[in-house]
Amino acid sequence: QNCKFKVGESATVSSPMATKTWLELIQAAKKTSIVQDGRTKVHYTFDDSREMVEQYDNRTQVLIERKWKCPTQLGGEGNWVYEVGEPPQVRSTLFDDIQESNANPIFSRLDTKNDFQWRIRNLPYPLSTYDLSIEDDGETIVLRTTNKKYFKRFGIPDLHRLGLKLDQKNLTKTHSNNTLVISYKKPVVYLQFEKSLKSELAKTKPLTEGDVPCQTM
Repeated sequence: QNCKFKVGESATVSSPMATKTWLELIQAAKKTSIVQDGRTKVHYTFDDSREMVEQYDNRTQVLIERKWKCPTQLGGEGNWVYEVGEPPQVRSTLFDDIQESNANPIFSRLDTKNDFQWRIRNLPYPLSTYDLSIEDDGETIVLRTTNKKYFKRFGIPDLHRLGLKLDQKNLTKTHSNNTLVISYKKPVVYLQFEKSLKSELAKTKPLTEGDVPCQTM
């Protein structure tokens, strides 16, 4: 999981400098893109051989998937690690599918235009059961339940890469249909960064489907 954080390790100073640093890494990366099925897919290769793939919904312009891949310590191919969206589910039997859908909480991130957002399915407890807090490091969100049935620590690497700390007042939660939805309002500085990122990505001319290396997109 460290793979997706290390790209932004240099972004540990004040927000303007950190924003510039991450943008510089994006600008320096080798980028290819393709428009397909109502989505724009962008593949990045960074100078240290790390790879990142993002998918954007062309109608809403919202990021719907981001995944990272890093070389192994021995120089081999690493596995894709999802930061946004869900990896494809591989099932061995129908029984496994039923067991997971009925029993285990499933944690995933899917943002909106104005919020970072996470959904945890298969949590049947009422809203008052869940307690959200931010650790003293200002980078980690902690979810606890009063009945001790579920515990989760997670961060927002997008803000970490810009050197931005988390603020409790930006956190909200709702619950319905056995699903807990956690939202964190995107700071103004991050929304400004998104505009700069989209301007940078607009410089990359999309490839036709026949020109795209399937294994990387």
